[in-house]
Amino acid sequence: MERIADAHDPRLADYRELRDAAARRRIEGDEFFIAEGPTSIERLLASAHPIRSVLVSEQKYRRLAPLLDPLTAPVYVVDKALLRDIVGFDLHRGAIAAADRLPHPSLDDVVARHRRVAVLEGLNDPENLGAIARSARALGVEALVLDPTCIDPYTRRTVRVSMGEILFLPSCRVDAADWPSNAFDRLHAAGFETWAMTPADDAVDIWTVPVPERLAVALGAEGPGLGRATIDAATRRVRLPIHADVDSLNVGAAAATTFAIVGRPTNPS
Repeated sequence: MERIADAHDPRLADYRELRDAAARRRIEGDEFFIAEGPTSIERLLASAHPIRSVLVSEQKYRRLAPLLDPLTAPVYVVDKALLRDIVGFDLHRGAIAAADRLPHPSLDDVVARHRRVAVLEGLNDPENLGAIARSARALGVEALVLDPTCIDPYTRRTVRVSMGEILFLPSCRVDAADWPSNAFDRLHAAGFETWAMTPADDAVDIWTVPVPERLAVALGAEGPGLGRATIDAATRRVRLPIHADVDSLNVGAAAATTFAIVGRPTNPS
């Protein structure tokens, strides 16, 4: 544990300008990411991601000391006002960590090792992606397949909203040249059935569809949903039976509901 009294200390370079997206892309690149809050840090420490350092307020250090003291990575302790000066805003959670990214698996790796995946198209809201990742971990979805336009799964808010669970969820990104046709062809060749989730009236009710052994559930961004090419590439179009006077569900809620339904016991006692 090292106490720091200077906001400009070069050891704190990983934590600058946390609210400036362009600056963070420049600072982090594809090298590392930030986990914010005690819960996310606790999950980070349980994951395989190598820790670069941890930055905490005096108060949060007292809570987290049993977890942090055994670390070989540096733990920097500062007072609350200095923490605000370092990161650029009032960090209420009082704890933040930097860790190295792990290489993303390929789509071939994902389909070879997993039987239940979520395919995400156009997800550009970090909170929605974080909520989906948390639900996936809780409800038996084993990996994420991201289209070329999805937000970085290591975004700070995504990690925080997922409560750190996205750090345990393999995710692969499909190149633009392979999206969507080639990606879905590879899923099908590996024995996956693909469901394009849509609120369209002529889609099949999810409760009436037998759940296959290998399933990829495709979900689109809030608002536009899945593109026509993606819907056409899927095995079938599937809908959640919501009330007719409601347009749709938030994509995070739709994902959690879908994951729970497809994960239900096939022979409940």
